[in-house]
Amino acid sequence: MWGNATEIGATETALTEGWNLVLTEAGACALPADVPLSSQFIPAPVPGTVAAALERAGQFDRDNPEPLNGKDAWYFCRLFDEQAGEAVLRFRGLATLCEVFLNGQLILSSESMFMSHEVPVTLAGGDDLVLCFRALEPRLAEPGPRARWRPQMITPQGLRTVRTTLLGHMPGWCPEIDAVGPWRPVTVLRSGPEVLRQLSWRAVVTDEGERCLYMSLRTGREDPTLILRCDDRQQSFERIGDGQYSAILKLPEAALWWPHTHGTPRLHDVTLVVDGEEHFVGRTGFRHIAVDTGADGQDFALLINGERVFCRGAVWTTPDIVGLPGGREDYARWLELAAAAGMNMIRVGGTMAYETPDFYRLCDELGLLVWQDFMFANFDYPKTDRAFLGHVQAEAEQFLEAVRPSPSLAVLCGGSEIHQQAAMFGLPAQFWGGAIPDEILPEIAGRLRSDVPYVPNSPYGGAMPFSPNAGVTHYYGVGAYCRPLEDVRRAEVRFAAESVAFAHVPQQRTLDRHLAAPAVHSPLWKARVPRDRGASWDFEDIRDHYLQDLYGLDPARLRRQEGPRYLDFSRAVTAEVIEAVYAEWRRDGSSCNGALVWTLQDLLPGPGWGIIDSTGEPKPAWYAMRRAFRPQQVLLSDEGTNGLDIHVINESADPLDAELEIVCLRAGQQQVVSGRRELSLAPRTKEKLASTDLFGAFFDTTYAFRFGPPSHDVTIARLHSLVTRTVVAEAFYFPLGRAEALHDTPLETSLSCEGETWFLDVRTEKLAQSVHVDVEGYRPADDWFHLAPGTVKRIELLRRPETQPDAAPTGQVRTLASARIFEI
Repeated sequence: MWGNATEIGATETALTEGWNLVLTEAGACALPADVPLSSQFIPAPVPGTVAAALERAGQFDRDNPEPLNGKDAWYFCRLFDEQAGEAVLRFRGLATLCEVFLNGQLILSSESMFMSHEVPVTLAGGDDLVLCFRALEPRLAEPGPRARWRPQMITPQGLRTVRTTLLGHMPGWCPEIDAVGPWRPVTVLRSGPEVLRQLSWRAVVTDEGERCLYMSLRTGREDPTLILRCDDRQQSFERIGDGQYSAILKLPEAALWWPHTHGTPRLHDVTLVVDGEEHFVGRTGFRHIAVDTGADGQDFALLINGERVFCRGAVWTTPDIVGLPGGREDYARWLELAAAAGMNMIRVGGTMAYETPDFYRLCDELGLLVWQDFMFANFDYPKTDRAFLGHVQAEAEQFLEAVRPSPSLAVLCGGSEIHQQAAMFGLPAQFWGGAIPDEILPEIAGRLRSDVPYVPNSPYGGAMPFSPNAGVTHYYGVGAYCRPLEDVRRAEVRFAAESVAFAHVPQQRTLDRHLAAPAVHSPLWKARVPRDRGASWDFEDIRDHYLQDLYGLDPARLRRQEGPRYLDFSRAVTAEVIEAVYAEWRRDGSSCNGALVWTLQDLLPGPGWGIIDSTGEPKPAWYAMRRAFRPQQVLLSDEGTNGLDIHVINESADPLDAELEIVCLRAGQQQVVSGRRELSLAPRTKEKLASTDLFGAFFDTTYAFRFGPPSHDVTIARLHSLVTRTVVAEAFYFPLGRAEALHDTPLETSLSCEGETWFLDVRTEKLAQSVHVDVEGYRPADDWFHLAPGTVKRIELLRRPETQPDAAPTGQVRTLASARIFEI
């Protein structure tokens, strides 16, 4: 589970069974023998948390969590299956203040959730292993060194002196569930003198394009024959010290790793041959990453293998806020949905937790770049506490060593909103940073992952660290600050590591099954709406602002009188905003080089920030991102009296031969003007055209000149592949606004099956906005889409895991403009 091999010839056994949990009052028991035998012993999963064990036992409610940091948590396990002899106990992660006892003797004290430990022991057979997680609450109440500022969003302030996750400590942001317990694996490691240990390896592409594979190791073998193999090439190791060996394997023809939007994420198997015996070590990829800061030094663009890549994606939270799991199966569905939406970057923010190497291995395979914060956020962290700084150094080194072979790691960042917090409290620039982000972390990053750019903090750059027109920003102009959509261009965003947060409403199937409460008015519903602590508004208010702005409807009246319709408009509006914002950011001539939405997944069912709900169901906003993130794309931009521009993008590694079509419709149906042209775009290029170039004459496409009444209410651009004869992408522009183009129109539907795959065909005679497909047992590949008249849209229906293979789809289709339902 823990990624690529670090030892060869050793046996590692995970201690997952036989654990029992006991909770005692803080400080009541000093030793395992002090825990009363009459205590309630609860079976506990390891790896896992106290909350997960209690929830499994029916004693914890994630909807109404009880504090867990005020008690001591004891984990007891008898090692019945472990034979006597020398061994190493390996603890991958203990949250947070933990004492480890073996046969009643203290063998380890840990004060960091993010550090792993190895303890050499002599087992007697049938040994008693006990973990005691001391109450964190008393430690958090202790006064620490004086802070220059106190962030409001995180509580309590004592968290700045303890190395633990901020998840559970951000009221209004996430459930207040305390992370306590052995959240990462506990294992027994057996080895001998002939074991190969301390394997460290990485793939490098130099600035000159040379591909090299580096590996070093240590062994007690006498004169071993060691060979490094990859891609039918091999290199013998050289002895560089007592028991130390290294090899450099040059691979001039090795295929490069690309983010999946721009090419193939090619991975290479790495094998170590030890005295004639082959051992699979892991997989890696070759890629070169650089940051282009532009002529003014204020830009921030990632160059992957020399190509500028527009990064888009979301900020990661956790697969499960209760258990904080770290297995491949825990990550897979979320990351697969991210890739399926056309994302090419995931950010692990400083308010979260480090994920296991399985996370990065999946990102390697899926072609997802990872922006990785170290786990620091908002606080003024201690600068002279040697023990604290020692924990920081150890956690950073251990994390980077564990993910050293991963090509997906694209940016390392010193933390989240520390500079911003200091600046907003009025401190001058020389006080924004500190020893951790400016000295300790960049030194470690440069030593262990010199191939990955380092950013001191996010946001960073500009007159203020949060200024969107320089460096890295967190852009919430459109979103929390209720700026008009035009602000996306006015802000001149260079790179947004966070952006466009909304209270996205889940699909109705999720609400029916997991949130049985009246929408909006119920306290349970409101408890699921994110808010900034202390603010007089929440993110549902933000969504309502744009609902009124885009559709001209009164949200208060709508939700009071037409609840279901209000929810549908709420679903549609955040999807529309996302498509509009990314169309501006991706157009030819945009200053933006990348933007990530806040966040990928919800922590509880409800109208959270996530574009995927906590059950794993994509929200309407996910489908909007899937359309907005297409590598081969067509976009429309309103340039006022300069007309309507068409932007065609081809980010893929293959040429794009296509026909571009544009049409303006009156009343969503009658063609007023149209044009078409064949295009050929080279790989990873874009082209801008004026719509009048296709019309062959002047036409007031944007209704900027207003010579008489408007002649049309929608313009549709469509990109047809000349190779596959399919529609590659569509774009819709509403010169009079979306409300003026809402047409109550019937839909025609039909089902077909090709092999084992079902398809739904939908057709309309008049423009239909935000068409929603609800099919029992299947998830549509596209949803909440606009449907152009006179064409058939074919939608693949993806069978849900619980659906029988022979089950035929049944369901309904409807549009935003009407309450009418059309049966499938």
